[in-house]
Amino acid sequence: PADELMPLTCRGRVRGQEPSRGDVDDALGKFSLTLIDTLDTLVVLNKSKEFEEAVKKVIKDVNLDNDIVVSVFETNIRVLGGLLGGHSVAIMLKEKGEYMQWYNGELLHMAKELGYKLLPAFNTTSGLPYPRVNLKFGVRHPEARTGTETDTCTACAGTLILEFAALSRFTGTSIFEEYARKALDFIWEKRQRSSNLVGVTINIHTGDWVRKDSGVGAGIDSYYEYLLKAYVLLGDDSFLERFNTHYDAIMRYISQPPLLLDVHIHKPMLNARTWMDSLLAFFPGLQVLKGDIRPAIETHEMLYQVIKKHNFLPEAFTTDFRVHWAQHPLRPEFAESTYFLYKATGDPYYLEVGKTLIENLNKYARVPCGFAAMKDVRTGSHEDRMDSFFLAEMFKYLYLLFADKEDMIFDIEDYIFTTEAHLLPLWLSTTNQTISKKNTTTEYAELDDSNFDWTCPNTQILFPNDPMFAQSIREPLKNVVDKSCPRGISRAEESLGSGPKPPLRARDFMASNPEHLEILKKMGVSLIHLKDGRVQLVQHAAQAASSLDAEDGLRFMQEMIELSSQQQKEQQLPPRAVQIVSHPFFGRVVLTAGPAQFGMDLSKHKAGTRGFVATIKPYNGCSEITNPEAVKEKIALMQRGQCMFAEKARNIQKAGAIGGIVIDDNEGSSSDTAPLFQMAGDGKNTDDITIPMLFLFNKEGNIILDAIREYETVEVLLSDKAKDRDLEMENMDQKLSENDSHKQNSEEATSASQDVGAVSEEPEEGENSDVTDPASLSPAHTDSESVSISNQDSYVPGTDEASAPEPACTQGDHQPQEQKTETESNSKVNWDNKVQPMESILADWNEDIEAFEMMEKDEL
Repeated sequence: PADELMPLTCRGRVRGQEPSRGDVDDALGKFSLTLIDTLDTLVVLNKSKEFEEAVKKVIKDVNLDNDIVVSVFETNIRVLGGLLGGHSVAIMLKEKGEYMQWYNGELLHMAKELGYKLLPAFNTTSGLPYPRVNLKFGVRHPEARTGTETDTCTACAGTLILEFAALSRFTGTSIFEEYARKALDFIWEKRQRSSNLVGVTINIHTGDWVRKDSGVGAGIDSYYEYLLKAYVLLGDDSFLERFNTHYDAIMRYISQPPLLLDVHIHKPMLNARTWMDSLLAFFPGLQVLKGDIRPAIETHEMLYQVIKKHNFLPEAFTTDFRVHWAQHPLRPEFAESTYFLYKATGDPYYLEVGKTLIENLNKYARVPCGFAAMKDVRTGSHEDRMDSFFLAEMFKYLYLLFADKEDMIFDIEDYIFTTEAHLLPLWLSTTNQTISKKNTTTEYAELDDSNFDWTCPNTQILFPNDPMFAQSIREPLKNVVDKSCPRGISRAEESLGSGPKPPLRARDFMASNPEHLEILKKMGVSLIHLKDGRVQLVQHAAQAASSLDAEDGLRFMQEMIELSSQQQKEQQLPPRAVQIVSHPFFGRVVLTAGPAQFGMDLSKHKAGTRGFVATIKPYNGCSEITNPEAVKEKIALMQRGQCMFAEKARNIQKAGAIGGIVIDDNEGSSSDTAPLFQMAGDGKNTDDITIPMLFLFNKEGNIILDAIREYETVEVLLSDKAKDRDLEMENMDQKLSENDSHKQNSEEATSASQDVGAVSEEPEEGENSDVTDPASLSPAHTDSESVSISNQDSYVPGTDEASAPEPACTQGDHQPQEQKTETESNSKVNWDNKVQPMESILADWNEDIEAFEMMEKDEL
C-alpha cells in the first residue's frame, strides 16, 4: 500500500517513515500512489486480469482523506489522472464483455472525491491554485499547515485542464472544468505581451512574474502541452490559438536548433541559462503532435547523442554537452518523444533508439527489487528511488513503441495521453459540454509561420516518397556530442601560455586556405552555419586524428576565443542609418541598420548614398538580377537568405544599383529586441564591391516596403548617422520637437552600448557556399561556461545575443553642420515644409520607445 517502491532496500516508501526529501515528497499522500498511477499501464500491456485485481485493491484500501499536505500538481496528474485513466479503460473493458463486469464507476467516484479535495486550493483572487493542499483540511485552515504560499510554477497552475475537464465531462459537474479554465485564462492574460512568453514562477495573488526566465523545460513544460491537448480533447479553438501564439514565440526565441535555451521574457534575445534540463525532452513529442517534424527530429537526435555519451539523460547538461546535474530519476520524456517520432515517421531508427533505452535500463538501472534512479550518470551510482512515473510512463511508451496493432486489445488512437501518460477518451469532447465557448479569435494576432501548415502529422504528406527524410535531418547531428575526451591543457599552460602551440595559430587562419581547413579537420574542428546566419567553430575531440591533434585543436579554440574577445573590444562598430527623405517623411523616419564588412564604408563617406529604392527580382538577390532597368541608379531592396551577403551585393552592383538594403526574412524581428550585427564577407576578396550595403530587421524593412506600396516612389539616404533637415523646416516642427528630442536622447543614451557583431549569410540546405572566415566573428562574446577548457567538447560562440539595442527609429543630430561636402551641397534635400509627417508612423515609434523604456525597468 506504500506510495513508492524503494528498489535498493526492497521496501515501500511511506512518507514520514523515511528521511524527508523536501519537495519531492509532496507527491506522496499515503494513497497508494504507484498503484493508482499504474492502473492503465496494466491494460496497455494486456494484463486485464491484473488490472481488475488492482482496481479492487484501490477501491478497498485507498484512503483519500489523510491529514497530509500534497502537491496540487503532482496529485492531479498522478492520482486524479490515474483514477480517470483507470476508469476510462475499465468502462472500455466492461463494454468488451469479459472483464470488469462488476464495475460501476467506483474509480470515477473516488476521482470526484479527490477533485473536491483539490478545489480549496483555487480559493485565490486570481484563480491560480495554491501549490499545496491538505487532503483533509484544505488550505488556510488552522490545521491545514498550508495556504501561506505566494508563488507557484506556470506548469503547476497550467496543467489541470485535461484531468479537471475530463472529470467534469464524465460526471456532468462543471465546476472542475471552470476552475481549470480560469487558471489557464489568467496565465494567458499575464503572458509577456511583446514576446508572448511566460515565466517560470508566478505570484498566485497578484499575477506578477517572480522568475522571469522562460523555456520549455522544468516549471513550464506541461503548460504548453496542455494547451494543445486541451484543444484536441475539448475542441475549443481558443486553446489552439493560444498554443500557436506561444509556439511561434518558442520557435523564434527559445529554439536554437538543436538546442532549446531559456531566455528572459522581457528581453527574449538574451539567454537566461548556459544549460538545459532533461524535462525539455518531452518537447519533440509535442512538436510531432503539432506536426512540426523537422525541429523535433533535430532536438531528439541531440538528446539521443547525450544519452549515448552518458547512458542516460542527465537532469541538466550544458550547451557543450557537459553534465550540469548528474542525477537521472528514470524520467520518461525522451521515451515519449521517441514513441511519437516513430508513429509520425515509421522510421525503424527510432526502434533502435528504444532498444538502446531498454538495454541501458536493464544494464545500468535494474536492481533486484526494481529499477533504481541514477544518482550520478558519470559514475553509475544508484539512488534508492523509483518514482511512480517510471511504471506509469516509461513502461507504457516503450511497450507502445514496439507493439503492433494486434498486440493491443483496444485502439490507442481513440485516446489522448495526459502528461502522466494516462488515457482519456476522445469522445469526451462531445459529452456534457457544460462550458459555454466564446469566439476569441479576434484576440489573437495573425501568425505567418510555415510551421502552422500542418495540424496533424500524416506520413503520406510529411514524407512524400522520401523514406530517408528523417535520416537526412539527423545526419548532421550524429557527431554533435563527443564520446571520448582528450587530456585538457594544464592551468599553468593555459595561464602562462608556455605550453605547446597549435600547428595553426588563430590569428593566421584563413577560411579560404584549403591547407588551413585540412589542419582544422585533423584537429577535430569544424565550421557550422547556424539557422540565424551566425557561424560557430566547434571542436569534437573524437573526430581528431589523434589525442595530440585533439589537444592542438583545444589550444586553437582557446586562441580563437581570446582573439574574438580582443576583436570585440577593438571593433565596437556603430550602427548605420536608413533615413526616408521623400514625401511625406522628409527625414523624420530613421531606421537603425547594421553595417557590412565590405563595400563603401559610410563612416568615411559622410555624405552617404541617397537614392530611390527598388525591389529586385529575384527578391533574394542570389542570382543575376532580372529587372536591371528598375534597379539601375537606385538602392536595391532584397531579402535575407539562401546565399551569402557578398553574393547579393555583387549581383545588384552588376545590375547598376548604387546601394543595397538587405531585409531580414525572420517575420517580426526588430532592432528593438534583436542585437544588430555586421554582415560578413564570404571568405573571398571583397574589394570588388564598392557600393554600400546595410541590413534592416523585418519590422524596420517593412516600413520601407509599406511606404512603397502607399507612395510608389520612396527615396532614402544611407549614412553613418541621420542627416539634418533644412533649418527652415525646423521652425515648422515645434510641435514635434519634444518627440524628436526624446528619440535623439534615447539614441545617444544607448549608442555607447550598441553591440554590432559579424554574421555571414547562411546558405540554404543542400547548397554549397564558401565558408566564412571565423576571424570575422567580431565581436564574439563568451562567458565562463560558454567554452569547455577541460577535456570536453568546446565551441566558439558566434555573435552575442545578450545586448539590448536602442529603439530602431531615432532622429539624428539637430545641430547644423559647419561644413558640408560638395556632394552634400549639390544633393541638398528639398524639404517640403507644407506636408506634415505620417502621424501614425510617429505614433508607432513613440509607442516602441516607451515600451523599450518600460522593458528596461521590467515593468511591462
